[in-house]
Amino acid sequence: MQIEIDVWLRGTDYATTDRVDLPIGPPRGWTEQDVRTLLTALLRALDRAKNADADPDRYVAMRGFSWIVSPMDGGYNVAVEIQLGAAVAGPFDVDQAELEGLITRVIAQDRLPRGGAPSVH
Repeated sequence: MQIEIDVWLRGTDYATTDRVDLPIGPPRGWTEQDVRTLLTALLRALDRAKNADADPDRYVAMRGFSWIVSPMDGGYNVAVEIQLGAAVAGPFDVDQAELEGLITRVIAQDRLPRGGAPSVH
């Protein structure tokens, strides 16, 4: 699935759009792994915007960021924010409560530290 991610870095007065292909299916059938893939893509888009030379496959921790699912054009956007800036993707045709539950579970699964491996944040 190709998605567009709007990225805004703190200290700038403009956003950019990043297009990525993700190995996920239609939003109404998303699993926790699909949502992890989406959140990872959002955080990596922020990292690429700030650190173009960074390893594109480095580990992404599912902690230390704020997120929201918000209505937009008959679907729902997913937005994440870290100190670096914010990234938004959507709208996705999905049930809001279901998507919020999936995100909550994905983040809860990643509570333990990864042993000092380099990460996006």
